[in-house]
Amino acid sequence: MFIHKIDEDLSLKLLELKDAERVFEITNQSREYLQEWLPWLDNTTKLEDTKGFINMCLKGFAENKSVNTVIIYKGQIVGVAGYNQINWSNKTAYIGYWLGEEYQGNGIMTRVAKALTDYAFIELKLDKVEIRVAEENKKSRGIPERLGFINEGCIRQAEWLYNHYVDHIVYGMLTKDWNN
Repeated sequence: MFIHKIDEDLSLKLLELKDAERVFEITNQSREYLQEWLPWLDNTTKLEDTKGFINMCLKGFAENKSVNTVIIYKGQIVGVAGYNQINWSNKTAYIGYWLGEEYQGNGIMTRVAKALTDYAFIELKLDKVEIRVAEENKKSRGIPERLGFINEGCIRQAEWLYNHYVDHIVYGMLTKDWNN
């Protein structure tokens, strides 16, 4: 079982099937809010969809290709974060995250992204961490910017969101820069 304590209020725990109801509940409570930037909400309409997502995450973890966790804040699951993909040949982890709307503004995701970056460099011995964010998603872009990630450029029309494309800004951090 993967559990990573960040501080007194915050920890990450590997997603498990027993988390499905709570993750689905947060998804439903924040559906409109999350839909602005996440493409999967229309495909997550029932508990079974969340269970399918968790099974996919567990498969990725078992194959050493990804690590997806629930964010536990003050004893309650409040979102999901992790490495959507780990490219071992290039020693790169790709961080993804989302947080229930009511938990925004507490610095949770910045602490989570910092902890995931630390873990990638210290424990996994990777060389690079990337975070890709929709160009207009100012709140989410603030996370890698606060942590000192470098804006490495824009991928045009990187993602289809329901009825339009969005460009992605790619943020990168190298282990040699993080340790400095």
